[in-house]
Amino acid sequence: MSSSENINYQIAFTLAAHFECVYYVDLNSGRYVVFSESNADAGNEFPNEGDNFFVDAVKNADKFIHPDDIDRMIKSYDKENMRNVLSSKSKIVINFRAVSDGKVTHMRHIVVTCKDKEHILCCLENAEEEYLENEKQKKELRSAENMARRDELTGVKNSNAFKEYSDSIERRIESGEELKFGILMCDVNDLKLINDTRGHAYGNEIIRATSRLICEIFEHSPVFRIGGDEFVAILTDRDYNHRDILLDKLRKESDDNRRARTGPVVASGLAVFEETDTKFSDVFHRADHCMYANKEHLKSVRKIDGFKNMDQINIPIPAERKRLLDGMFGALVTVSGGGYVFLNDMRYDFSRWALKTIEDFGLESEYMYHADRIWQEYIHPEDRKVINESLVDILNENGELAPIYYRARKKDGSYVLLNTRGFILTDNNGEPEYFGGIMYEV
Repeated sequence: MSSSENINYQIAFTLAAHFECVYYVDLNSGRYVVFSESNADAGNEFPNEGDNFFVDAVKNADKFIHPDDIDRMIKSYDKENMRNVLSSKSKIVINFRAVSDGKVTHMRHIVVTCKDKEHILCCLENAEEEYLENEKQKKELRSAENMARRDELTGVKNSNAFKEYSDSIERRIESGEELKFGILMCDVNDLKLINDTRGHAYGNEIIRATSRLICEIFEHSPVFRIGGDEFVAILTDRDYNHRDILLDKLRKESDDNRRARTGPVVASGLAVFEETDTKFSDVFHRADHCMYANKEHLKSVRKIDGFKNMDQINIPIPAERKRLLDGMFGALVTVSGGGYVFLNDMRYDFSRWALKTIEDFGLESEYMYHADRIWQEYIHPEDRKVINESLVDILNENGELAPIYYRARKKDGSYVLLNTRGFILTDNNGEPEYFGGIMYEV
């Protein structure tokens, strides 16, 4: 072998080391020589060769090419087709799958024209590692995109996803497509109050419970959390056809939760796309309006529930006094660190109780007149004397109630032992004005 031949030989096998193999093909006759790294150890033995690359490639295609890729690869092995493509492009690159011993490997077929224009190099490259890396990146990208469209707290879609979804509907409306869809708007009632009195951890659980409630009822519709306490569901198909039944179910469960104090109270409103609508926002605003109307209704019902014993008093508490009571109650809850907090305006015998008290003991409302009479019914009969004597002491001494222990009945009928500390706040004349305290389960 001459020096120049040896150089060419080394170049060919060095190039082949990057590929599985390299075919040096005469574009006219089809004769070819195969260079592969596995043949390099054969010393001076001449590499494999053949008489017609194009015929052999088609003949052997089904032996190593994945069935779904055979037709595409056979077309690429057509000599005239290859010549035409290479006349306008510097190279041909085709990705395909090879099969060996039942294992699928992703490959890349690269064809380039040699300088003499009479020969081509057909290179087979193993692209499996690159494919796996690309798939990993795609998976990570999909995961990142999914996270960007997913609400972290509830797991439902977020405001970003809602914007994309509503924009897609907007485009369909603009194109004149006939659409049937509805928009359900939901709002968690009193979330700020819950956060202030029960803490944000409890508030977050209420948000999650609201999300579950909506998703369970409107199970065929995408649900979005678009704000701190706001949810939207886009109703189509089955949920759209049964929308009135589903809305009634949502409102009934919400009302049951309100009465039992066992779950989220949700204001809701529903509107559907009508012939006169020209934008997605037309439906959205109607649904939002209906939701706020329902929210006002819930507020009025709450007022009625909250003042059930109002007919037993002569003077109702003024709004300013109630706001003052709420402010003091919120401060007391903040510093209490838990427990059952209560605060009573003694001038009007009007009190506010922690929501946890209503939930655990089954009181009718967090706001009550004559709560002392009502709470008496929850105290164990054997302990009522102790409580009454303690209240007399604190009123007479105008100070702090020493810790007392007594049993109180929970809503399931069982009794728990409570450790109670109370206090009295007096006005400028030294008259008792507020009575409050904290009860802890022992």
